[in-house]
Amino acid sequence: MSTIAPQRLYEEQRLFRAYRRSHDPHLREQLVERYLPLAHSLARRYSRGGEALEDLEQVASLALLKAIDGFDVGRGVAFSSYAVPSVAGAIKRHYRDSGWMVRPPRDMQDLAINVARVSDELSSATGAPATAAQIAERMDVSVEAIVEAREAYHAMRCESLDTPHHNGDDEGASLLDTLPGPDGDFARVRDRITIETLLNSLDHRERLVVQLYYQHNLTQAAIGERLGYSQMQISRILRAAVQQLAYLARRPPPRRLSASTTAHPPGRARRSLESRA
Repeated sequence: MSTIAPQRLYEEQRLFRAYRRSHDPHLREQLVERYLPLAHSLARRYSRGGEALEDLEQVASLALLKAIDGFDVGRGVAFSSYAVPSVAGAIKRHYRDSGWMVRPPRDMQDLAINVARVSDELSSATGAPATAAQIAERMDVSVEAIVEAREAYHAMRCESLDTPHHNGDDEGASLLDTLPGPDGDFARVRDRITIETLLNSLDHRERLVVQLYYQHNLTQAAIGERLGYSQMQISRILRAAVQQLAYLARRPPPRRLSASTTAHPPGRARRSLESRA
C-alpha cells in the first residue's frame, strides 16, 4: 500500500501539471474519467430518497469539473483532499437552495441534512434505527436540536394534492379527495390555532414534549426514549405544561384579538389537553 500511494500521487500530479500547461481538453477528460466515480459515490452518500440520484450525480459532476480547474497541484496534496469537500459542499448547497419545498432557516437546513446522514451511518452500523440521543452524542448537539432537525427534514418534500391515493377502496382518488369537507371543521381548526398560540408560552423542552405527545401521538415512554428522559420525567414535564396551558386558556383574551376569535373561548382545546394528560 505504501508503494502504491506515492506512485498514484505522482501520476496524478503529472496529469494535472500537463493539463495546466496545455489546457488540452483530452487531458481534462482523462481527469474527469479518473475521478468521476468519486463524485458519484459522494452523490450516493448524500442521497436521501427525495431527490433523484441522477440530479445529485449531475450536481456532483459539475462540482468535480470546477474542482479540477481550481486545483493547485503545487500544494503537493492529493486531489481527493480538495475535491471531496468541494463536491460535498456543492451537494449540500443544492439541497439547501433548491431541494426544500418549505425552507427552514439555513443553519437548520444544514443541521437537518447532517442529522439524516449521521442517522443513516448509525443505523447501518447497529442494524437498528438511530435514536435522537445517539445522534446527539455523535454530533455533540442537544437532543432537542436533533428532534427539530428531523422535523425540518420532512419539509424537503411535499406531496401534491393531486397525487393518487392508494387506499384499496378507491384507487382513482387523489389526496385532495380524501380531505374532509368544510362542514364541522371550523371548530377544530380554531382549537388547533388556539393551541399553537398557547404553545409559544412554554419553554422549548415543554413545547417539544407537548407536540410529540398530542400532535405526533407518541407515548410518554417513546418521548422519553427520544429525548433521553425517563417516562416519569416526561409525565411531570407534560403535566406541568398542560396545567400552564389550561391556566392561560382560561385567561381573558388580549384586546388586540379580533371579535371572531374572542367570541369562541378555547374550551374544547383546553378540555382535550386536560383529558389526555
